[in-house]
Amino acid sequence: MYKVTIIGSGPAGLTAAIYAARAGLEPVMFSGLQPGGQLTTTTDVENFPGFSHGILGPELMDNMTQQATRIGVRIFQKEVSRVDFSSQPLRMYVDGEEVLSQTVIISTGATAKTLNLPNEQALMGRGISTCATCDGFFYRGKRVIVVGGGDSAMEESLYLANLCQEVILVHRQDKFRASMIMQERVRRHPKITLKIPFTVAEALADDKGLTGVMLKNTETGELENFPIDGLFYGIGHSPNSSLFAPFVDVDDHGYIRVQNFTETKTPGVFAAGDIADPVFKQAITAAGMGCQAAIQAAKFIELMSEA
Repeated sequence: MYKVTIIGSGPAGLTAAIYAARAGLEPVMFSGLQPGGQLTTTTDVENFPGFSHGILGPELMDNMTQQATRIGVRIFQKEVSRVDFSSQPLRMYVDGEEVLSQTVIISTGATAKTLNLPNEQALMGRGISTCATCDGFFYRGKRVIVVGGGDSAMEESLYLANLCQEVILVHRQDKFRASMIMQERVRRHPKITLKIPFTVAEALADDKGLTGVMLKNTETGELENFPIDGLFYGIGHSPNSSLFAPFVDVDDHGYIRVQNFTETKTPGVFAAGDIADPVFKQAITAAGMGCQAAIQAAKFIELMSEA
């Protein structure tokens, strides 16, 4: 029987673990098969406070992991395969064994959708990005492509247009899913060009990183070599929430709905970070939610002991 169990090991999970450990709650964490979450696939992180010269994403997560283990957090690199939050104690199943806990903090994050190009993963942080807010700074005065047709792609394009020389919005159809107001803002912006109906067929690179893309006209099949400095995906995220149904409510996109900061509909179950954040999706906001979840878990345990 544990007091606090954390599922997921990104900035939200590790911050929750640190706060829970300092509260004497002896938390345990199941990190999954990708410890550190999305930040382990990024390069320079310059918007996380405390690092005047920036820090590499994997290094930041390694530092947070070391801080957590130093104060007693037990981290298991295992996946939770099933949960049962229908009653106390809360139940999880790991490698066929039952794990019991008074509280659970869900911090499994969201996975950015990509085009699954052959050399995509090797170019992440070297010309390809899934977050304009995170990486747009590195493309000031440069020429970039944003892929997508929804509000996310429009928002990414508008954000990058404030930094870049030119933004080309590529969409496979001649119609957009985005709201009309967002479409109008993009169409009116002097630094944004629409490239429709096209899709990115190939990412072109040298030993330094991305050099361009091969665009394909989805109607004619025509290929076009398109030199570019950066390629941004604005095609959304997939929250890793399916494991927790029906014990949490989710929105239309799969993000866990929380109330009163990080509480879910199940008492003792909290959600923090990108799994419950369809808006900001930043490491610092995830860490803040992790802090909130740990403090709320501690309060829940205190109330249980008094009952």
